[in-house]
Amino acid sequence: MRIIRAPTLARAHELAVRTVLEKGWVLDTENNEATIECEELALEVESPESVPMASPASRFQQRFLDVYADNLLHGSDAKFEYDYHRRLFDWGEQLRVAPEGEDVHVDQIDYIARKLEQAPNSRRAVAITWNPVVDENLDDCPCLQLVQCLLRDGKLQMKVVFRSNDILSAAGSNMYALVRLQKMIADRLGVPCGRYTHIALVPHIYYRRDINDIEPFCKSGTEIRPVAEVCRACGKCPRSSGA
Repeated sequence: MRIIRAPTLARAHELAVRTVLEKGWVLDTENNEATIECEELALEVESPESVPMASPASRFQQRFLDVYADNLLHGSDAKFEYDYHRRLFDWGEQLRVAPEGEDVHVDQIDYIARKLEQAPNSRRAVAITWNPVVDENLDDCPCLQLVQCLLRDGKLQMKVVFRSNDILSAAGSNMYALVRLQKMIADRLGVPCGRYTHIALVPHIYYRRDINDIEPFCKSGTEIRPVAEVCRACGKCPRSSGA
């Protein structure tokens, strides 16, 4: 596992993109999409609310990020195969409690806050998203798997685990929204936010699909020197002809 420590979410995002593009290997997914992926990444941000929270190289800036975060925190009328708001605030789709047969509805974020109110040193303030009854049959299933919150040194830490994470196009939005969630819980507990740790078990980039989004990060090879396959696919700087 590679550990990246950065002062802001924006810098963590930039360093993660660099790591995947420079240290990764090309692999087609089970859906035949061209990706470059690398070993596990752990991004540690000591002060996650520090600005900038979004890299200027990303095409997803403040207005988009605020909408994305609000959808995670408060829900949306849009219809998806799954959404993180429901998985975190109303987990239990298609599950029933025996013997009464009542539908399962678990507000896991409320549980996290209550657990830490009752037991500030707890390691059990955890939320999950995976629901085997639903997700084993979905074409598009949750990438975020686990959220853990800890109260340490008077601050609320958050640690999240992604089974798979699109580092170029999704990770920046994911981190921003989850830090907003961290802030929501911290406010309920009356404490400041502490460290945010973002673990991606299979970090990857769709280097052909999102090729136009790579150049703002790599700046024609002056900031990032991607592996040869990515440079050849891009073809926008002198490095592509010699790659």
